Amino acid sequence: MKITRHASARWSGTLREGKGAISTESGALIDKYYGFRTRFEGESGTNPEELLGAAHAGCFTMALSLVLGEAGLTAERLTTKADVTLEQSNGQFSITAVHLDIEASVPVVDAPTFLRLAETAKATCPLSKVIRAPVTLSARLANDEA
Repeated sequence: MKITRHASARWSGTLREGKGAISTESGALIDKYYGFRTRFEGESGTNPEELLGAAHAGCFTMALSLVLGEAGLTAERLTTKADVTLEQSNGQFSITAVHLDIEASVPVVDAPTFLRLAETAKATCPLSKVIRAPVTLSARLANDEA
């Protein structure tokens, strides 16, 4: 099976003063504003790193659901946060790390087994495979929390 998804970006102007818009084939994003200030100065709008983080969190969470299912387990809840680190070195920017933070409620599984399954999901998630920066993970069960 081969699936191709589409997204697009438009830009006009210089790096600092220019403006852009990002759209996705699904319509989840339609001409969503982004620019230098949204990426580097915290202005309202989006940026590529936040979008990558959202995509990676979603991909990993689905991969973990698959891995849990293969182990005969079903999650009541999986909540993943992705922190994407962008750093400048020698005048060039690079994504230097991604940290996935998963909190889950999964009945009848112990913490060591859950961590092993989460690590498997991290290794097999398609976005984890494409990111060359180190991808780290923290995983915890919240079965006792309401």
